[in-house]
Amino acid sequence: MDQGRAYYRFLVLFFACLLTFGSYFCFDIPSVLQDQFQGNLTCHNETFTNHSRACVEGLGMSPQEYNVLYAIYAWTNAVVVIMAGFLSDKLGNRFGLFLFSFLIVLGSSIFALGSHFKGTPYLLPLMLTGRLLLGSGNGSLTIVQNRVAAFWFKGKELALAFSLTLSFSRLGSVLNFFFTQQFENHYGIQWTLWGGTILCILGFLSAIVVSELDRAGVNQLGLDGAIKEESKKVRVQDVRHLPLRYWLLVVTLMFFYTGIYPFVADASKFIQDKYEKYDQRTASYIAGAVYDSALFFSAAVGILIDYIGMRGVLAFLCAVLTLPVFALLAFTYVPPLVSTVWLGVMYCFAAASMWPSIPLVVRQATLGTAMGLATSMQMIGIGLSNLIVGLILGAESSEAKIPLWRWQRVMIFMLVCSIVCIATSVALNVQQDTSKTRSQVRMYASSRLAEHYGTCSSKASGLVITAFEAKRCRK
Repeated sequence: MDQGRAYYRFLVLFFACLLTFGSYFCFDIPSVLQDQFQGNLTCHNETFTNHSRACVEGLGMSPQEYNVLYAIYAWTNAVVVIMAGFLSDKLGNRFGLFLFSFLIVLGSSIFALGSHFKGTPYLLPLMLTGRLLLGSGNGSLTIVQNRVAAFWFKGKELALAFSLTLSFSRLGSVLNFFFTQQFENHYGIQWTLWGGTILCILGFLSAIVVSELDRAGVNQLGLDGAIKEESKKVRVQDVRHLPLRYWLLVVTLMFFYTGIYPFVADASKFIQDKYEKYDQRTASYIAGAVYDSALFFSAAVGILIDYIGMRGVLAFLCAVLTLPVFALLAFTYVPPLVSTVWLGVMYCFAAASMWPSIPLVVRQATLGTAMGLATSMQMIGIGLSNLIVGLILGAESSEAKIPLWRWQRVMIFMLVCSIVCIATSVALNVQQDTSKTRSQVRMYASSRLAEHYGTCSSKASGLVITAFEAKRCRK
């Protein structure tokens, strides 16, 4: 089998896409079942006078405790992924695939187990432990997934490859928003959480397949020795040599994502509280439209970006065009589906333009470390955002309607994050233009020196030769 052929690359990509399908399904289960997570421990057929909402039996969490489920996932990611990226660079993809997919299975299992301790002091610690392990594994596995995609598709269909991995991950989220509520109605919250664990086992099996395909392909291409040699040279100090463009890109990513994940985490509850005509199932569908858009448009957007480039400009436009989303949600009663679909489209373009840019500005040998740092900063932002949203919404039980003024403050907070994202994306584009100009100057100088010192043409074929080298060559 010729591993250099396109079908082999896409075979690797297909199984790589399945790695995070189950973990993203599990990640958003609390969003769909927010009423159940925050519902009363027991119900006696009471009804609430406020909008006549029936009592929902659940796990008895407060809004603040519920948001901590998302915050601890993000904070764990922020800490673990840096080391995970470095270890992936140092020890290879195979190590990361097995370890991180196992952590996902373990974390989802403990999270599901915690639901059996409803009404006891053990419920929250167990579920937080499960989310901690799920966050440790999912963020780290995404880094390895990106390393595999970057190796097989760099210089070819890189944006398409990253977009397809996003599509499959978000397919898990979309199916969660469509079917989890119905499944919970029939089988209860405990079996629903265990169903998510079974899907995570699918990711572990996919990790085995990807590991073997990647190993066999690299050996067939004769690159195994070179990759191991490069891995030995990787050091923690390499972080100091990451370019300014990389750091601006990471900060832009961080502020963009602080408006995506925290919003989706609370969107179902927000829609029910502000727009009275929507029940829990419909609200979940509308909230899931963010991921529906990403699922349906990701491949086309990836192909488009591979063709036109302009990644920095697209990052800026995504930040600007996100502003109307939170403004509409905060200050108007425009149907929320308009905002969630539009936010999903912007999310799709941002992810397909910014994440594939990282392999283009760092070396392949340090890509895992760079991805780890990017994911870490992303999750720091998301974790802070989750905590701030939880504080804004309050610590009281939210079986009944949360005051709309609290929700408005949440949307204004996300609006501010989008404005900061615009500022960082402008800085990114300015730096990119400056770097491009400097590169053109170096290339022009190299060509002029090569013409003048023809005896050093091999030396001058690089980026630039120094005056000292030129004199030495002339002699």
